[in-house]
Amino acid sequence: MSTTHSLRERLAVLRGPTTASRPMDARALAALAANPGCKRRAVMDAAGVDKGAVAEALGSPARFGQSRFAFSRGHAFEARVKADGCAELLRLLGSEGKASLPDLSAPGPEGRVARTRMALAEAVPGEWTLLDHPLLALDVAGSTVHLEPDAVVIAPDGTWTVVEIKSFPILDGGADAMKVGAAARQSAVYVLALDAVDPGRTRADILLVCPKDFSNLPTADRVDIRKQLAVTRRQLTRLTRISDITDLLPEGTTFDLSYTPDGRTPTRPRAELAAAVDTVPAAYAPECLSTCELAFHCRDRSRAAGRVEALGRSLRGELGDLTTVEAVLAAAHGRAGDPRDPAVAALRRAAALREEAMSAAAEAAPGPAGDDATAPTAAQVPARAPARPPAPRAPAATTAEQPAAGAGRVPGGPA
Repeated sequence: MSTTHSLRERLAVLRGPTTASRPMDARALAALAANPGCKRRAVMDAAGVDKGAVAEALGSPARFGQSRFAFSRGHAFEARVKADGCAELLRLLGSEGKASLPDLSAPGPEGRVARTRMALAEAVPGEWTLLDHPLLALDVAGSTVHLEPDAVVIAPDGTWTVVEIKSFPILDGGADAMKVGAAARQSAVYVLALDAVDPGRTRADILLVCPKDFSNLPTADRVDIRKQLAVTRRQLTRLTRISDITDLLPEGTTFDLSYTPDGRTPTRPRAELAAAVDTVPAAYAPECLSTCELAFHCRDRSRAAGRVEALGRSLRGELGDLTTVEAVLAAAHGRAGDPRDPAVAALRRAAALREEAMSAAAEAAPGPAGDDATAPTAAQVPARAPARPPAPRAPAATTAEQPAAGAGRVPGGPA
């Protein structure tokens, strides 16, 4: 039996004999490339495991994803862009005439990949050719991944351009930087897959199509993805081969959820499933919370083990061989660690500064009530002048007390 067949059989066992494979898309592959040290995600994605369902069964469901409204809006916008023979898309590309739209339908993923390669090779020079949802194949760590971009355009000069259609708007000529960056990383995977067909033919800038302002009118902009392309290519080469990971797993390891006959309710015990998941090493980082369905489970495990990865990749890189919070505290207080290690020296210096600051703050703080050493004396308290009481107001004269008419008048004076 060939190695490829044995690997496929091993991945099928990991997924579950009756569980349908969940294909990896470009978004998942871009997230995997951003964290190439995570063997858990690599092997589960290669096996087609539904990580969201596994996270639900483990009691740590993912709290991110695309809403149904956003999903429907995205499909409606893409349908508008591609309506009438992709007229809007051709207008955004600058094509004055019509483009050739070859049929890419074929049985099975392998057939669709072959049909896409044939359409790319048969494109007529000097004319526009548009491939709607072609299927591409890319080898990732010894496993084949099928990718489906929104469209690939073949220009009259023979160059290939990846088209990415998104439903987030371009407002006043600008869009959300995080969403554009995610689209660029996703498109970089498509460019790598096209380079596997014919290196050098694909442009390093993609065509990003989005709604204009608050309307549903399509607009487009070129996005340079050379940086994302270089990073993704480098990270994918660092991935451990899937066969090397599966060879280290205990015999009988599987992520099968053992669904009921209706396929809705998992019956596998949570502790048993957690033990199977933990057999594959993970490389958790806070960034995983927005890209991986198993992030909350991995975070709980990382915190329980006291690993410093839970505090961020940058801090983990600065601490060197100190991989746990306990080891960091021991090195900071001089109980362990080589003082010649820059990380240990920095920790001890930080601990000394903290102790010095805490001591200074304790000396400056006022003591408890009744402490003559710290309580201010009467001489130190400035005297305050007593407040003057308000002047009494004379009572108003009554009618009986008022002088009679003419009383007290000077004789001979004016009346």
